[in-house]
Amino acid sequence: MADCKRVVVTGTRGIPNIMGGVETHCEELFPLIAQKGYAVTIIRRSNYVKDSFSEWNGVQLVNVSSPKKKSFEAIVHTFRAINKAKNLGADVLHLHAIGPALLVPYAKLKGMKVVFTHHGPDYDRDKWGFFAKTMLKLGERMGCMFADEVIVISNVIRRLIADKYGRTNRVHLIYNGVPDPDFVDYPDYFTELGVEPENYILGMCRFVPEKNLHHLVEAYSLFKERHPESGIRLVLAGDTDFEDDYSRSLKKLAKSKGVVLTGFIKGRRLHSLLTHASCFVLPSSHEGLPIALLEAMSYRLPVVVSDIPANLEVELPEENYFRLGDVNQLSSKLECLLEENPALRVQYDLDKYQWKHIADQVCEVYASLG
Repeated sequence: MADCKRVVVTGTRGIPNIMGGVETHCEELFPLIAQKGYAVTIIRRSNYVKDSFSEWNGVQLVNVSSPKKKSFEAIVHTFRAINKAKNLGADVLHLHAIGPALLVPYAKLKGMKVVFTHHGPDYDRDKWGFFAKTMLKLGERMGCMFADEVIVISNVIRRLIADKYGRTNRVHLIYNGVPDPDFVDYPDYFTELGVEPENYILGMCRFVPEKNLHHLVEAYSLFKERHPESGIRLVLAGDTDFEDDYSRSLKKLAKSKGVVLTGFIKGRRLHSLLTHASCFVLPSSHEGLPIALLEAMSYRLPVVVSDIPANLEVELPEENYFRLGDVNQLSSKLECLLEENPALRVQYDLDKYQWKHIADQVCEVYASLG
């Protein structure tokens, strides 16, 4: 029964208001699970925490330190978090992402039931070197072979783990979700940014290579060359966890092309940008099931996204996709969309991405553990 289950969550940097797709997933999901009678604790990486919360929306928060070095922080933190979870008396350890999943066998040796959510093959991300990619692949293998239950967020991932590891039993397809939109006006913020409502393209993600934001900047630059009179701006909402050569070069390129950089934002500022954008673009080469895309769709924005499997799974019309890496086609898609109807709004079917339904599905997974 729910009231005898203590769930401890790791594999996330933490909640609330911490940048990242897994972080957004956990921030939306676990308060709903706590409402259903589960005692939920999320173990946060202390170097990302900028608040003093010990509880948030019914979820207990415990901070555990980790080295802020991208090659080691996840695995070191996960080891410490598993020990903490055991001390907390966890019935279920819910572990997110394939890097932390490397330690699923260790958690099993500690006597805990383990649920592993596979958010995508992170070893495909451009930022990782050979050793890190090898460890991520091993983490995926350990999670898929030894977790009691596996949750996948897309059919793409379900097929991947069936093909690679033969895992077809106790695998649950539970999509990422999207909260209800919060349509807001924030005139002072638009004045601060120097942007006119309904007259900008929005990109929203972390500044990492696989998001291909440099392709969006280049496509926008081509669009501006053809339509210098349009006044359309490009706004990039986001930042990076670790400033590196890519993020620095992206920001330099963006500023040289007149792109507006907001930094990492959430809440009213982000919602106002989603409310008033002309369209949303996601040119990435790697995704699990992109929450940013679902969020843009919830605000009824026209979207243009790369034709990678995770984006195709959302089943948008063909005109919403462009060939991955094809800057000219992306620019042409933007041109068609913005010229035809710059105030267009689209009603999408998002029923299967509702967080309350997703929380029910995850609770069914917990209940199946006995």
